[in-house]
Amino acid sequence: MTSKITDVPGIRVGHVQRIGDGWLSGVTVVLPPPGTVGSVDVRGGGPGTHETDALDPTTLVPTVDAVVLTGGSAFGLVTAHGAQRWCEEQRRGFAVPGGVVPIVPAAAIFDLGRGGDFAARPDEAMGYEAAGAAAASSEHADVGRGNVGAGTGAVIGRGAFKGGVGTSSITLDSGVVVGALAVVNALGMPFGISSPQAEAGTSEPRPPALNTTLVVVATNAVLDPAECKRTASAAHAGLARALSPSHTLADGDTVFALATGAVGLDRSSEQARQVSLITLQSAAADAVRLAVLNGVAAAESITTAAGTYPAYGAV
Repeated sequence: MTSKITDVPGIRVGHVQRIGDGWLSGVTVVLPPPGTVGSVDVRGGGPGTHETDALDPTTLVPTVDAVVLTGGSAFGLVTAHGAQRWCEEQRRGFAVPGGVVPIVPAAAIFDLGRGGDFAARPDEAMGYEAAGAAAASSEHADVGRGNVGAGTGAVIGRGAFKGGVGTSSITLDSGVVVGALAVVNALGMPFGISSPQAEAGTSEPRPPALNTTLVVVATNAVLDPAECKRTASAAHAGLARALSPSHTLADGDTVFALATGAVGLDRSSEQARQVSLITLQSAAADAVRLAVLNGVAAAESITTAAGTYPAYGAV
């Protein structure tokens, strides 16, 4: 069976997308079990994010109720409100007098106009639907890959080929599972391969070179917020190994890290703690690399009113 982020117990994924009539976009929600600790590392020069400041290890709330990955650039970040409303209805969130406030960070890719209509972008209702789809999935359910969810309108190589959603997981001897889900919408190409525009010396890419690769790394290990932050940072190495270039001024590359806290690491000594964390974080980088390549391989050619986007390797 193909590895996936849902190999981490308790992690669920929901996709919602629209294709046709000017649409080529969607939303992906990663729904962790209650009490999951989270953090984020944003490294791209053109990020579109929501509530990422709340994931700083020095802030009040250490847990995350859902992570939203969306198309629609900054407009699409409204989808987080839909996922937040779903979480509130389920009483998932930080307890405050009178109710709860769900912690729902989000990040967006640029896919505006790729289906033909610049105004066709995900809204709050799609975020709510994607959160519900994640909750309705079964434990260890398969995860849709390619042109689904937030990867529906994704492209790579300055618009030369389709990008998409990919996923993977790695299980360590300790019983720790590290999974990754990537939405690959990169300016770059798989490492060592140039885009046709670059090879031809074309100075103006089509569509515009506005890009982002979004990643969620999840593990069943016990991590505190600072260790989650370091895991997100280490996982960025997987992007650099899979895509060239990465982390450019025109990319909004963002990695979220989630730790469900089911399996303790060896902390019997300071050396053991360091080895455990280095091993986990190295696996996170590998899982991200595999998820990115999986997303590129799973993408399919799509023809829209805005043009034809061939799958990588199909031409």
